[in-house]
Amino acid sequence: MCKETLVEGSWEDLQDCIEVMLNEGQTSISPNVLLGFPESLEEQEEIEMEMKEVQRIWSSSVPFSDLLEEEVQLVKVMFQIGKLTNATLKKFGVRFFKPTKSLVFPWFSGRDSGLRGVKLLSAAVKDDGRVVYTEATVPKVSSYRNLFGLPLIGRKDGEVVLTGREVDSMAVSQATGLPSLALPRGVSSLPPILLPYLEQFKKVTLWLGGDMRSWEASKIFSRKLGLKRCSLIRPGEFQPCPSEALAQGRNLVRIIKASIPAAHKSIVSFKQLREDVYGELANVEQVAGIQWSRFLELNRILKGHRKGELTVFTGPTGSGKTTFISECALDLCMQGVNTLWGSFEINNVRLAKIMLTQFAMQRLEENLDQYDMWADKFEDLPLYFMTFHGQQNIKTVLETMQHAVYLYDISHVIIDNLQFMMGQENLSLDKFAVQDHIIGAFRKFATISCCHVTLIIHPRKEEDDKELQTASIFGTAKASQEADNVLILQEKKLVTCPGRRSLQVAKNRFDGDVGIFPLEFNKASLTFSAPVKGKQKIRKVMVDKNNSTEEIEEIELKETSEKPVKSAKVKTSKTVKGSAAGKGSTDGERKNQ
Repeated sequence: MCKETLVEGSWEDLQDCIEVMLNEGQTSISPNVLLGFPESLEEQEEIEMEMKEVQRIWSSSVPFSDLLEEEVQLVKVMFQIGKLTNATLKKFGVRFFKPTKSLVFPWFSGRDSGLRGVKLLSAAVKDDGRVVYTEATVPKVSSYRNLFGLPLIGRKDGEVVLTGREVDSMAVSQATGLPSLALPRGVSSLPPILLPYLEQFKKVTLWLGGDMRSWEASKIFSRKLGLKRCSLIRPGEFQPCPSEALAQGRNLVRIIKASIPAAHKSIVSFKQLREDVYGELANVEQVAGIQWSRFLELNRILKGHRKGELTVFTGPTGSGKTTFISECALDLCMQGVNTLWGSFEINNVRLAKIMLTQFAMQRLEENLDQYDMWADKFEDLPLYFMTFHGQQNIKTVLETMQHAVYLYDISHVIIDNLQFMMGQENLSLDKFAVQDHIIGAFRKFATISCCHVTLIIHPRKEEDDKELQTASIFGTAKASQEADNVLILQEKKLVTCPGRRSLQVAKNRFDGDVGIFPLEFNKASLTFSAPVKGKQKIRKVMVDKNNSTEEIEEIELKETSEKPVKSAKVKTSKTVKGSAAGKGSTDGERKNQ
């Protein structure tokens, strides 16, 4: 971005402009040249369609000053912004879109401070009475580069408060009078393209929210912004998010003044760590990490997915390691975990096809008319792929991972698999020493970058009738020693009935819990899930009227004995796997009858 003209573009745009300058022998170039560079025809049409949609929403939305007082109060209650004044809403240009009952936050940017996009915040009441807020952006998320409140920033302002939500920014501005900006993607990402807008500030206070996830994001974003100029507001009972603090009548000026510097010395005392330790004790569930929605049994054992950890995952060849871990990662990605895939064994097209099938929960080959609909939704996920395939050098891979963490705020990296990275290393070294070096490098990366790394490693060759152990992981013991979590996909190769596969958590450094639970593979959707708890199928069995009472009792006993072990207390995700399996066994019993 050029600070003088406020013209912005990609690195390629800048190269093109410099090339034009050199060709024409000029020392400067008009900003209009960059604005005149045409996009491809498809991109141009897409941009025009999105801008028409932005203008349609904006012109159809109503300023709060045009609403009846009763309507204004209803909207404020709906979005929990009762303490925000009409003057503040007007100052930030917020409107109300009646057709979807949404708040409309405008994105003004560019040389003319023109309208570039909008964000719609909608509220919906769930069956259990909870109010859930959903966001939608036009243009789509990847093109939505917005710092809400930017037109209100003066050129001489040297201090700013960064928040994770638009309503929080308005609360800070109203209560303190300080310049305040909201990040477009909240705590999930701080795109580097926004950094030039924050260059002028000598002090940046990050108040991203009132939970542990916001606190972690604050520490990560402060590295990107420069630790020396950043201060952080630690979440706590008396320091919730700004909008809640305003609603509770707290002194926001005092809270901001009590912010702590982001830069820490190499050695700290317990006095400095005291609040962090209390935060972990007071927010046990949040500290445990992000929960899986498809693998509830994994939540019970591992407690959640946490940043800065190393997970080693192994299983027999052909057991479905890649398929399982892709669904596991997809589950987290759908909950906003920025994910980077490094697949050296399977090419990206095939991997994306597997993940899209798991995302749609159906065979898209048979439903090609639905492809675009599912692909559009899949495209919005914070999912990225490394372009490597085959054997790769560890240094190149780590540089790519580091770049992705900076650019996209990646918090989960999957490497599939370790053996493909060993071929490019020094051939004169012992292969076990090479593997130990690679594992050590990934361990260090996970810790320093505060990013979870999942490393798939093939096991040693074992006999088909033996279960894998932690010692079965290929190489020395370093892999299991360095890992925070060790997961093993067990497969009974000589068995073909349900219960053939199971997932074993062999190591869990977070709280020590280990265990094993069954998995069931659904070939149509390429998904795994724990089997549904068996029902008494006696009611469905067709019994001949001539059957004696004794025979019926035998059937009932047989049904009961075939039910899964009671320890697998798990409510599976809403897929057709369990019911399909149950139906299949019932049909088989009918034939036996």
